[in-house]
Amino acid sequence: MSAPDAGGPTPADDLPGTPARAERAPVRIGARLRAARLSQKMTMEQVAAASGLTKGFISRLERDSASPSVASLVAVCEVIGLRVGALFDPPETAVVRAGAGKRINFGASGAVERLLSPGTQQQIEVIHTVLEGAGHGGDELYTLDCDTEFVYVVGGSLEIVLEDQQVTLAAGDAMTFPGRTPHTWRNTSATEPAEVLWVMSPAP
Repeated sequence: MSAPDAGGPTPADDLPGTPARAERAPVRIGARLRAARLSQKMTMEQVAAASGLTKGFISRLERDSASPSVASLVAVCEVIGLRVGALFDPPETAVVRAGAGKRINFGASGAVERLLSPGTQQQIEVIHTVLEGAGHGGDELYTLDCDTEFVYVVGGSLEIVLEDQQVTLAAGDAMTFPGRTPHTWRNTSATEPAEVLWVMSPAP
């Protein structure tokens, strides 16, 4: 009679023919909690005091080294103004393949403009523009309903025309100015194309 196995009963996962359990990836919510706290300009001490938890626990929570109860998680989310479900929502992403952006026209001449950011995005708008020789944004100065306008010249050269100045940008140059400032732009070359990226915030 053989002696019993000192290791005890064999776990079900180790039995022949038994499929191994799929390991669940750990849910990481710390970065979202920290981002929400910082957006509210709150310190960990303030969140801890308002939620009735300790600063150490809040710190571990933001480092994904604590396993919070539902009650503590709800308490923290209420303090930082975050919906609990938002912690587990997949990130909203949008991919625009080369040449597939939506064609738009703000009144430019000799330009192909494509929207690279999704139309549902309200915080930012990104436009890719390819200018023919002498292409321009219109003879009249115009404004956009956005706080900030940023332009980056990918290739060629571009002249930004403001009310009281003109700025020439070469490939690799960038410029930032208020979108509500009257302005227009043009390709400085009559024959060579130019390629430009525009970023507006918030989306006009």
